[in-house]
Amino acid sequence: MCDYNDAMFKLLTTFFLLVTFSIQAQKNIYVSSKFDELSKDHKVLAILPFLTHLDLKNDISKEELKDLEEKEGYAVQSAFETYFSNRKKKKKFTVEFQNTEDTKAILAQNNITYKNIDIYTVKQLSTILKVDGVISGNMDLNVLLSKGVPTNFSFVDYFSTDSNYGRIGVKISDGKTGKLLWKYEKKINKKSGKNTTDLISRMMKLAIRKFPYDKERKREKKKK
Repeated sequence: MCDYNDAMFKLLTTFFLLVTFSIQAQKNIYVSSKFDELSKDHKVLAILPFLTHLDLKNDISKEELKDLEEKEGYAVQSAFETYFSNRKKKKKFTVEFQNTEDTKAILAQNNITYKNIDIYTVKQLSTILKVDGVISGNMDLNVLLSKGVPTNFSFVDYFSTDSNYGRIGVKISDGKTGKLLWKYEKKINKKSGKNTTDLISRMMKLAIRKFPYDKERKREKKKK
């Protein structure tokens, strides 16, 4: 009987957390009222490395910290490409995503690096990359997510700040106008995922119903 009660408690706790996270995800999503108008001709989007700020307890030099921030930023770029590629196999999106190796190569040819990419506008980057829009974002971390983090999550952790690892913000901008089309922000904790790839996969699954380039969302919108 005790085992049954424990199992039911774990099941109900998991269900509660999933529902809560899903509702929270919807609240943290912004979709521009002009999305359909500005994105009607979109065919290809580029995924940029995410600008990352690390607040680590380790005693390391500024140079080492900058290198680690860059690695985390590129890890998010790679994780998004993996997620979109896997979902694209099921023909779930209305746009294509530029190969990130091509994105890196084109940026490098134009002397654009992780260290100076933030001085360029969305319109400038879209023109250089020859895409219709860009996916970019920021991330604040107090752990090296790309190397993996503990995922043993208890009900107490849900209310504890010790299980918080940071925050991530994702946005999609129109290449022609530079205007913000879609934005999603999420806290990162033990339940978010064991590494960067897992984080992006889980957070996008929570947000996919409001991801503007999702084919199913487009069909549902036409029915209304």
